[in-house]
Amino acid sequence: MAGGRIRRRLHLSNIYAFGGCNSTFQEDHSQIGGPGFSRVVYCNEPNSPASQRRNYPGNYVRSTKYTLTSFIPKSLFEQFRRVANFYFLVTGILSLTQVSPYGPVSALLPLGLVIAASMVKEGIEDWGRKRQDIEVNNRRVKVHDGDGIFRQEEWRELRVGDVVRVEKDEFFPADLLLLSSSYEDSICYVETMNLDGETNLKVKQGLEATSSVLHEDSDFKEFRGVVRCEDPNADLYAFVGTLHLEEERFPLSVQQLLLRDSKLRNTEYVYGAVVFTGHDTKVIQNSTDPPSKRSRIERKMDKIIYMMFSIVFLMSFIGSIIFGIETREDRVRNTGKTERWYLKPDEAEIFFDPERALMASITHFLTAVMLYSYFIPISLYVSIEIVKVLQSIFINNDVQMYYEETDKPAHARTSNLNEELGMVDTVLSDKTGTLTCNSMEFIKCSIAGTGYGRGVTEVERSMAMRSGGSALVDDLEAEVDKSGPKIKGFNFVDERVMKGNWVKQREAEVLQKFFRLLAVCHTAIPETDEATGTVSYEAESPDEAAFVVAARELGFEFFSRTQNGISIRELDLATGQKVERVYRLLNVLEFNSARKRMSVIVRDEDGKLLLLSKGADNVMFERLAKNGRKFEEKTREHVNEYADAGLRTLILAYRELDEEEYEEFNKNFNEAKSSVSEDRESLIDEITDQMERDLILLGATAVEDKLQNGVPDCIDKLAQAGIKIWVLTGDKMETAINIGFACSLLRQEMKQIIINLDTPHIKALEKAGEKDVIEQASRESVVKQMEEGKSLITKGPSGKDSHEAFALIIDGKSLTYALEDDFKKKFLDLATGCASVICCRSSPKQKALVTRLVKSGTGKTTLAIGDGANDVGMLQEADIGVGISGVEGMQAVMSSDIAIAQFRYLERLLLVHGHWCYCRISSMICYFFYKNITFGVTLFLYEAYTSFSAQPAYNDWFLSLFNVFFSSLPVIALGVFDQDVSARFCYKFPLLYQEGVQNLLFSWKRIIGWMFNGLASALAIFFICKQSQEHQLYNPNGKTAGREILGGTMYTCVVWVVNLQMVLAISYFTWVQHIVIWGSIALWYIFLMMFGAMDPTFSTDAYKVFLETLAPAPSYWLTTLLVMIFALIPYFVFKSVQMRYFPGFHQMIQWIRHEGQYNDPEFVEMVRQRSIKPTTVGSTARRAASVRRSGRFHDQLSKNVIALSREEK
Repeated sequence: MAGGRIRRRLHLSNIYAFGGCNSTFQEDHSQIGGPGFSRVVYCNEPNSPASQRRNYPGNYVRSTKYTLTSFIPKSLFEQFRRVANFYFLVTGILSLTQVSPYGPVSALLPLGLVIAASMVKEGIEDWGRKRQDIEVNNRRVKVHDGDGIFRQEEWRELRVGDVVRVEKDEFFPADLLLLSSSYEDSICYVETMNLDGETNLKVKQGLEATSSVLHEDSDFKEFRGVVRCEDPNADLYAFVGTLHLEEERFPLSVQQLLLRDSKLRNTEYVYGAVVFTGHDTKVIQNSTDPPSKRSRIERKMDKIIYMMFSIVFLMSFIGSIIFGIETREDRVRNTGKTERWYLKPDEAEIFFDPERALMASITHFLTAVMLYSYFIPISLYVSIEIVKVLQSIFINNDVQMYYEETDKPAHARTSNLNEELGMVDTVLSDKTGTLTCNSMEFIKCSIAGTGYGRGVTEVERSMAMRSGGSALVDDLEAEVDKSGPKIKGFNFVDERVMKGNWVKQREAEVLQKFFRLLAVCHTAIPETDEATGTVSYEAESPDEAAFVVAARELGFEFFSRTQNGISIRELDLATGQKVERVYRLLNVLEFNSARKRMSVIVRDEDGKLLLLSKGADNVMFERLAKNGRKFEEKTREHVNEYADAGLRTLILAYRELDEEEYEEFNKNFNEAKSSVSEDRESLIDEITDQMERDLILLGATAVEDKLQNGVPDCIDKLAQAGIKIWVLTGDKMETAINIGFACSLLRQEMKQIIINLDTPHIKALEKAGEKDVIEQASRESVVKQMEEGKSLITKGPSGKDSHEAFALIIDGKSLTYALEDDFKKKFLDLATGCASVICCRSSPKQKALVTRLVKSGTGKTTLAIGDGANDVGMLQEADIGVGISGVEGMQAVMSSDIAIAQFRYLERLLLVHGHWCYCRISSMICYFFYKNITFGVTLFLYEAYTSFSAQPAYNDWFLSLFNVFFSSLPVIALGVFDQDVSARFCYKFPLLYQEGVQNLLFSWKRIIGWMFNGLASALAIFFICKQSQEHQLYNPNGKTAGREILGGTMYTCVVWVVNLQMVLAISYFTWVQHIVIWGSIALWYIFLMMFGAMDPTFSTDAYKVFLETLAPAPSYWLTTLLVMIFALIPYFVFKSVQMRYFPGFHQMIQWIRHEGQYNDPEFVEMVRQRSIKPTTVGSTARRAASVRRSGRFHDQLSKNVIALSREEK
């Protein structure tokens, strides 16, 4: 029954460091009621006059770009922001005036179709967002109606002050103040994946003042309270406020705040009061629009459009001058008579009037600008948008980028950057979860100075290969027993401690404490499968899950968390039997990136108070007591060995507490937790810092984060493609270096330039503690190391030019100074001169700054790839952000441009899809300008031929439909389906990718070449058509060719030539191309017949022009044939010469395919070596170096043999 469930008897008030506010209110809340803290919420009184006066927004959320009323005006504004569309709008308006050379339909119809298509696309995209909004706003939740009864209401109806009841696995509808839950101590478990991408559960806890009286639905009938708190803001991790209940005030923190779009987990129900609604909620406050990104090709395309505008205006200006002179001189040359009598200048108001030549010239300029508008491809933008959407669909549905294990396909979240994928110069990658799996396995440990664990890591395997070849790897792996089922998170093998054998070790008591600490010191939540009895764990991180699993497998099974303790099954040293023990959990001092450690305070069954702690080596060793350093030297050695093996390490230590010490700490700790001041966090850190000292060292853990499948091969292929790869990681330098070796970013022959601040001088200054002196010395040290590294690269060790490969490794402290404005150029120069760059101990901000530096400093396309919330800045800063949908949640994916499931899919994404998209878009844009220049120049030549009289060569409807029907579909098919080479050859010849990096296919040389091709085609069309019809009768009645006949013939030739040019340009034919190319030509003839059959008032000069005039005339068909031949010969000859004597990379590969030589290994290898840039990164580079070493050895051996033979002779 509602609200009457049995409440779980759990008291977890003190489990979490930042939870539980059961102490009295401290007088340090002075900001409440001041600026930024003015919000007042009347709980359970949303309809009161005081609430209504506040006029807070409702809970309706809208993420759409448009509304029903704003769609048309706002969408039109978006369309006409584009300069090309605005230009066509102006010409369309002018077409309604007398200066227009054609009817309004010629200008307005194509513009209307293009704008309508763009608006339909915008509308479809926005409707998708609208449907999502409808689904969210119509979700239902139980809301208190004022009589102790909760009724279902839609989310959008919620108001500030409403009390709601949220059930297990439901989302929170707004930001709620937690009042009580199904647990008696008012805790609840919350999943925040939609907010920060983290999959681990977080614990929230309500105030004792509310949880003690609000147990079920009926208790809310008389409940009243006032919340005074901060104003809406985007900070997910802070909340300051007070709750006023019956003349008492209680402090509120983020621990009592349940955020919208979080999900209630492992808790039957909670009650909460609505504090923030709708767009005031923290998740909506955080939902900023991603940065606008445009590809380099699109930006260059804008420049071409501006250039075409300049040409159009220049042609119009020159034509107008000539027209003005011709008009003025018309009567002068003929002694008062008008030579162009047929233009009726005496009746002209402006045009052709010799007395008003200047005004005629100005009017002609406007007319010419309209007439030459066909030089600008009106459908270019909308066609490219359609093509990019279709390309994205192909990327999304590529089964070779589908990860079956997690059911994750690739997902192009934006289609704006498809071609940019084919132009990437530098990849900046996170390590954990990106190159590695972020699926930790417990593999080694050091306890009491003794190392345990015989497992072989991937880095050790790689190191063995570098040192002694595969035989050494086999020897290493031979020691490991691989029998038995695989346990997730546990890859530990050592018979000395497994199966209870640890009790036989000399330091068995220390081993017991070590394993017990693993089983107790955590915040994991156990879940027992009722069918099998097996225990699984919900942990805050993969590391923590691995520790709990390791403890279980080594005999210390954590199986239950109760209201005040943790229960484990462990082996008793005295009896040798398994026993169940309960450790009363008093406090948890949580881990954070500043503390770099986590501790728990527990009381065991003997009444002892224990502080159990684990953390990073650089913070834990300094906290050891003098009598707790017995195993320090050996443990340090093991930790360094584990780091060399690519493992992540933590130090484990403990100490016993006395009662008085703990009572004092607990009092101060609760006071600090309850404070509402700005220095609350620093107060807590200070108190916990004092407690976590004088520890006794137990040992160290080592977990492996394995490389993802295919990472070394992917990096090798990207390196062969000439792509530079940088790794930005928060790991220790030793770990990052060894992962670099494992994935072939580093190799043995590379000279490592290591920049860090671990020098004796800096360490001495740090001990002295003078901050300014330390900063200055650190800055000077970093600059000096960068200069030394640069000299190594430019001069080489021997003083000569060096062709050796260098690797730059720099830590986070050094990076702080290297990224300063005065030195970042030096850093970039050094880094770009190295084959590999690894930045260790990098903060999220540093990752973003490095990405920005590479992007702006090199001017090349950058791609950032990561999987966690700490990678978001880097992904948004890069030209292309690729998110990996991995273990760390979806935050990176939600901020990315493209999402993939595994790093190895980057190879196909770039080398295949990226290359194809780049080639297609480049060819598509070049062809667009070709066909429009061909069409536009014929208009210009005809107008020049008619004395610049602004007379169009074609019928108005012919002008309107050229870009829409007779030439648009083939170019869209080119952009979607064309392949210069197959995917197999993209992999086989990876340097083909450099065509995009160097922008060879969209260079100004190629663009202008296509424009000149269009000019040549137009010249052939116009002059052949004109000459073929100038001196002949067109039918038996003696009629000569007029404008309608010449225009119809020229238009036919244009349609044939531009479509046949497409045939020559396409590399890969599909049935779609055949349909759209030949269909476009056929459509022209069908249209000409149907349009010509219409009433002459509508079809005007096209009335029966085809059936009665053009079709019966042999010259029409002969002229069309001759034009096709002569117009296409220049391109055909150019491509033939280029293919034979100056082939590009893709043309060489096409030649191999055409000649059938792709099965000839020697020929293919020759071409492949020609196309592969000598690389210094990847397994290929490693093999090449090995070959060079063996080659030098054999050369020297040969020289010795020859010398010996000569001596014998």
